[in-house]
Amino acid sequence: MKPIERHLFQILEERKQQSLFRTLRTSNNFVDFCSNDYLGFSQKLKQNSKIYSFPSGATGSRLLAGNTQFMEDLEQEIADFHGAEAGLIFNSGYNANVGLLSCLPQKNDLLFTDELIHASMIDGARLSYATRFKFKHNDVDDLERKLVSTKNSEPKIQNLFIALESVYSMDGDLANLGAIVKLSEKYGANLIVDEAHATGIFGKNGRGLVSELVLEDKVFARVVTFGKALGCHGAIVLGSKTLRDYLINFARPFIYSTAAPHYTHESIRQAYQLLKSPDFNNEKLHNLIKFFKNQASQIPDLQLIDSPSAIQCIIVSGNESCRFVAFELQKIGLDIRPIVSPTVPKGKERLRICLHEFNTEKEILKIFEVLKQLQ
Repeated sequence: MKPIERHLFQILEERKQQSLFRTLRTSNNFVDFCSNDYLGFSQKLKQNSKIYSFPSGATGSRLLAGNTQFMEDLEQEIADFHGAEAGLIFNSGYNANVGLLSCLPQKNDLLFTDELIHASMIDGARLSYATRFKFKHNDVDDLERKLVSTKNSEPKIQNLFIALESVYSMDGDLANLGAIVKLSEKYGANLIVDEAHATGIFGKNGRGLVSELVLEDKVFARVVTFGKALGCHGAIVLGSKTLRDYLINFARPFIYSTAAPHYTHESIRQAYQLLKSPDFNNEKLHNLIKFFKNQASQIPDLQLIDSPSAIQCIIVSGNESCRFVAFELQKIGLDIRPIVSPTVPKGKERLRICLHEFNTEKEILKIFEVLKQLQ
């Protein structure tokens, strides 16, 4: 073994001893309580063979050979749907957040981020030249204190940015968007909202939480991802035409990546056709969420994180304990994964349960039967 391999091996062994070692798993026939396919669109789109009749590659970045009129029309169609002036498609939600946050806030700018934002937003912020401040999760008072404390800082601040998620991916709770919008207006800050887990779930026809609260004109930039409820792949940054042009010129993940193939964008178009359909209805999913929360309330001492979204989390403290409970659920065919520290804070390890339109009340009841037996 080479010295570098020995070094890496030792690091991995330490992770195993700390119960932090990650491994890949192949798909199984378990009941899905794990994926982000909240509306079952990935299976609905699979039935349409037209998606797979296009070329296998885009052959270049969009600044070279990879751009098409179809893609530009699709961007405008999505922007119109979400009540935005323009949009720019990226190859993934990760790329969109890294591209946006790494190039938008500049030197002498300040970036305020919720402490629980997604890793992609954190990585984008780290690549930015702006000074970053974290505020306590969903704590409007803490955010305002930090905004006030930097008001007269030197050198003179050019721009302020606030970045957060509308639905937080690890807790499933909602951002206090109304109050934060008021703060952003009060202090002249530009609001960036990741709508990854809100798209398809909240707002008319799944337009997102920003749309549900009628805040489209109050948010500078939104990131909508296609890999969650839309069952596709990729993401779009929504905002002004000026923002779109700026990203085309300065967002490195966009500039230096080969564009996604045409069939990927066709699947996105078809997913939006499903959202726009007069038959679209996510009421069944919201009824299942209510049913799940009601069942959880009937178990004494069960720690359920309060969430109105499709992400429901049950606290099981300790990495080993959390993994054990998840394994017991998997033994009866339920695909429920443990989320352990340091992904979440120590003592806040949890079962992250994603609910879908295709789940049944009977399947949900099985979860609580196991949990009652383990108490």
